[in-house]
Amino acid sequence: MMQETQSIQKLKNVLEAALLTSSQPLALEEMLRLFEGKMERATLRMLLDELKSDWNERTLELVQIASGWRFQARLEYAKVLGRLSPEKPAKYSRAVLETLAIIAYKQPVTRGDIEEIRGVAVNQAVLRTLIERGWIDVIGHRDVPGRPSLFATTKNFLDDLNLRSLQELPAIDNLPQQEMEI
Repeated sequence: MMQETQSIQKLKNVLEAALLTSSQPLALEEMLRLFEGKMERATLRMLLDELKSDWNERTLELVQIASGWRFQARLEYAKVLGRLSPEKPAKYSRAVLETLAIIAYKQPVTRGDIEEIRGVAVNQAVLRTLIERGWIDVIGHRDVPGRPSLFATTKNFLDDLNLRSLQELPAIDNLPQQEMEI
C-alpha cells in the first residue's frame, strides 16, 4: 500500500510539473504521452481530480477549459496580479460585444443573420476585430446564392472565458438586462 501511494504521488508530480511549466493548456492526449502510453484515460482523469483537490487551499487552481487543463491564479488574486501588467485590458464596443454574443448563442451564423438579429448593418471591422482576437472564425459557407461565410466561436473564446464548452454559457434568460441611457 505504501509503495502504491508513493507511485501515485510520483505520477501526480509528473503531471504537476508538466502543467506548471507549460505555456499552453495541456490536452489529455498530450499528458498521456508523458507516461509512454502506459496509462488509461480514466486513470489520468482520476489523477487530475486528485491534483485539483491537492491545490484547493492554494493560490493557484487546476482548471479544465476547452483546449485542456491548466493552472491559473484564483479569481480573488486577479486585481492584485493585474498591477504587474501595465497594459490596459482591451475595451470592446457595444457592436463588437453584441455581435460576439449573437455568434456564441446562435452559431453558426452568417453576417446577414447577425444583421437581422441586431437590426443594423455589421461593420466589417467588427468581424475583423473578433477574428483577430481569435474568438470567432469562418467555419464554412451557407449553401445559398452568394455562399455567405458561416461564423462560429473558437476554442480560444472558450479558453479566455474559462469555459469547457458552449453549454457552460449562461442561459439567455439569466443575463442581466441593462437600461440604456440615451
